[in-house]
Amino acid sequence: MPVVMEQRNTRRISMQGAEWFATAPGGLSRYFGELYAALRRRPDLEVSASAFGDPPAGGQSWGPAGGSTLRRVRASRREPPPADAIVDRHFCLYGRSAPGKRTGRGGLVVHFHGPWAAESAFTGDGLLSVAAKHRIERLRYAGADRIVVLSDFFRKRLIDDYRIDDRVIRVIPGGVSVDSFHALGEHRAAGGDGEPAERPVVLCVRRLEKRMGIDVLLQAWPGVLAARPDAQLVIVGSGSQDSVLRGLAELNGLRRSVTFTGRLSDAALAEQYRSAAVTVVPSMALEGFGLIALESLAAGRAPVVTDCGGLPETVRGLDPSLIIPAANPDALAARLAGALAGMVPAPMLCRRHAETFGWAEVARRHAELYAELAP
Repeated sequence: MPVVMEQRNTRRISMQGAEWFATAPGGLSRYFGELYAALRRRPDLEVSASAFGDPPAGGQSWGPAGGSTLRRVRASRREPPPADAIVDRHFCLYGRSAPGKRTGRGGLVVHFHGPWAAESAFTGDGLLSVAAKHRIERLRYAGADRIVVLSDFFRKRLIDDYRIDDRVIRVIPGGVSVDSFHALGEHRAAGGDGEPAERPVVLCVRRLEKRMGIDVLLQAWPGVLAARPDAQLVIVGSGSQDSVLRGLAELNGLRRSVTFTGRLSDAALAEQYRSAAVTVVPSMALEGFGLIALESLAAGRAPVVTDCGGLPETVRGLDPSLIIPAANPDALAARLAGALAGMVPAPMLCRRHAETFGWAEVARRHAELYAELAP
């Protein structure tokens, strides 16, 4: 009797990003690349992905990341997605639309990583530019069969600001590659005995932009030094406010206790986590989730975060005392001083909490979402 081989049904997924991480390091590109890798490991999915820059193995490129916005838009829309594929778009400008379920073919999933127009307004763009971006966003979200957000905060933002039907929104928290940010050993300031570290280091990994709250952190820093005169603040990242923030540190006489490293490789960043007692994410606006807080937790370092946007959702289940009011230098100084005195969760607790945000679980939830469109 002939043996009948079981046929495995796979769903085709066509991911559309902005830039690949190797070309443009950042939260969005890291998320896109990590999700792509996690989805490719699932046997029930056949996944392709395109973005600008140098792709990882199996990925595709629309071309170089530079050039005009118009050129990039045209390049990203040159090739249509496969007719039977579910399109998973991660930036509203790039990629051609999918046919959608209403035509009986494919489907369209859109990731809302943040309000593009609102972020533009925060950086000082004019009213016409902001209005145009908001209109583009609404047009590109309107045809989606499902919209993925990283937090309940962004779910509410979609409903209130973009008039999106709550029934198409799915909240799937971001993921973290736990082993990639594994800091070796336990730092004394984060240990169970509450003893302070020999050289207490506070680490801040952020883009140096206005809404990230680095200026508030620098205002708070003298209060931390009053409690721990030997404390060191290490700021990792680059951005438009680099020279302004360096000047602020110099003006306030903080040059000896504050170090700006610029952007670092993942290996160098892991080394910074190893030397840190605690990390800080002092954002003031438009923080959808806070992937950097997950990286800190994966490294075994507790992050002190503000009550901005979706940031609290990363640590509330671990220790609510890690959440402090945004734009409040006194509260920030007091909490960081307490952290340097040992009032933070132990490294193993941080790691275990980070593991609940692993990429395998994120990929599983995406597969469930795709199944809603192609049962």
